[in-house]
Amino acid sequence: MSTTDEIEPGQKIDLSCEVVGIDRSDRRARLVEQQNGRPPQRIDGFTVGAPMLTGDAPHAGEMHPDGDELLFLVSGAITVRLELPTGDRTVDMGPGEALVVPKGTWHRINLREPGRLVHITPGPHGDHRPLEGVAP
Repeated sequence: MSTTDEIEPGQKIDLSCEVVGIDRSDRRARLVEQQNGRPPQRIDGFTVGAPMLTGDAPHAGEMHPDGDELLFLVSGAITVRLELPTGDRTVDMGPGEALVVPKGTWHRINLREPGRLVHITPGPHGDHRPLEGVAP
């Protein structure tokens, strides 16, 4: 399970470099410690972050079996590839656009223009495919 830290009342949080988890059992928000260069750590509930995207995802795709994921692009431009049962679908996204990634759907984000992405991701489970030639 991920390491979490309590959030003090009134504490400012920089979602560009921190991830907040909302625990399913007690509905409390906590900071979820992350590991650089690795897919986001999750909790049993939802994690929320708003990283600045400066490159492609650090994996060859990911999926979330615990529920739908919401992606909201604040700025920049990305392409999201969804591996749907009916075939792959690519969705180009620009500022102000949102996309729901269905539960259990493999997907990958490719950067077209640097920007900020807000994600609300279900957990605790999830999987990712390592990039070829990169040690896990």
